[in-house]
Amino acid sequence: MDLHPGAKDSRTATDEISVTRHGVTVQGRTLTYTVTAGTMVLAEEKHGKDGEAEGARPRARVFFVAYALDEQDETTRPVTFAFNGGPGSPSLWLHLGLLGPRRVVMGDAGALTGPPYTLTDNEFTLLTHTDLVFIDPVSTGYSRVTEGEKPGEFHGFKKDIESVGDFIRLWTSRAGRWLSPKFLIGESYGTMRSAGLSGYLQERHGMFLNGLMLISTILDYATVDTTPGHDLAYVTHLPTQAATAWYHGALGRRRSLKATLREAEAFADGEYASALHLGARLTGPQRRRVAQTYARLTGLSPQVILQNDLRVPLARFRKELLRDRNLTVGRLDSRFTGMDRDAGGSQADYDPSYSAILGPYTATFNHYVRAELGYQSDLAYEVLSGRTQPWSYREFEGRHVRASDTLRSAMHQNPHLKVLVASGYYDFATPYWAARHTLDHLQLDPSLRGNVREHFYEAGHMMYVHLPSLAQQYTDLTAFIEWARQ
Repeated sequence: MDLHPGAKDSRTATDEISVTRHGVTVQGRTLTYTVTAGTMVLAEEKHGKDGEAEGARPRARVFFVAYALDEQDETTRPVTFAFNGGPGSPSLWLHLGLLGPRRVVMGDAGALTGPPYTLTDNEFTLLTHTDLVFIDPVSTGYSRVTEGEKPGEFHGFKKDIESVGDFIRLWTSRAGRWLSPKFLIGESYGTMRSAGLSGYLQERHGMFLNGLMLISTILDYATVDTTPGHDLAYVTHLPTQAATAWYHGALGRRRSLKATLREAEAFADGEYASALHLGARLTGPQRRRVAQTYARLTGLSPQVILQNDLRVPLARFRKELLRDRNLTVGRLDSRFTGMDRDAGGSQADYDPSYSAILGPYTATFNHYVRAELGYQSDLAYEVLSGRTQPWSYREFEGRHVRASDTLRSAMHQNPHLKVLVASGYYDFATPYWAARHTLDHLQLDPSLRGNVREHFYEAGHMMYVHLPSLAQQYTDLTAFIEWARQ
């Protein structure tokens, strides 16, 4: 099956499409599949003053990689559109870490491999249950605006959703997949994009989805905002601090991780949240008692906690927890540790968990797209590009950025829409307790609350770098697809 039938027609304004065919053996089953890698031009209709259409204006070339299992019924075979976040990140992380038929070999925390890096067949590829389309938003990966267009016009909450949504509509039409069960899977800011798309695709294109798979979820920035006067983020980060301290042995190992987390969650939502709410009304003995419990759960000293007014910033925690070992902990995945020039400083020099993944994923993708997918380009493949900054949130001026309202509305209008939320216990970028807070305040109709499934993993933001989590995530995602497509 040609995933991009318009590629042979110059009127579709596509360029540099490569189609290759491959096979992989997964759990004793041989999968043969077709891969289409290339760019698709997004054009906007131009209208005159009288409303008459005056043609289309090419605005951007969007890079994608699409996988289709051979000899399948397109009306019953699901298709899943995948993207990462940033904003400013292409889709290589989900592509080569979790979903695609090939994955990066990089080791894990404490046992990383070094360069040169390699790929291996992914025995947990989601291609067993769904076709896959990986999308790189404008200015990420190989996606670029067309000549004369301004990249900044695509670098914002609203336009990003529109351009990715219009790509999905266009790809679906050209590939003849309107009757296929449809899913979105996004990671990090990609979950914000997914929630926005759930509304945009319904309202603009009449495309109703079967399910959203949200990996490392952030749908409401209020849950991570540490601006003075906003205390919620300290509550939502505390369980992840406890998990991190437990992992690094700062609490001892007398109790299990789950027992530690249950106590930390109860403390965060109860006595700790109440103490932060009281502010200056909190008495001295109350402050000391809260600091003692906070310290016991997180491995910090009561003195440090009191010096920070019971509100320890993330940057300070990452530096302070293992200061006696001259180590810092990661932001994306706090299982990873780093070494700073100044062990006495107040914040880490870098995120060791991001450094651990940047080299392996960048090298292997640049090799894979050329050597195995046959796509050639002299452009730099933009990985977490700073060119998308500043990112515009002008639609939210004066209030917190949130897409949870859009998700709730989409679920009310499409009561068949199912949602999976996957979180890592060691993820400080999108803490699992922040995601839980958002879900608890989604204000879904009670009849729809059963449409949401949550899964937790003993890893971080990219939980799939931890092989036991990757195996469990495959089980969870495939079960979700089978449930949501019914």
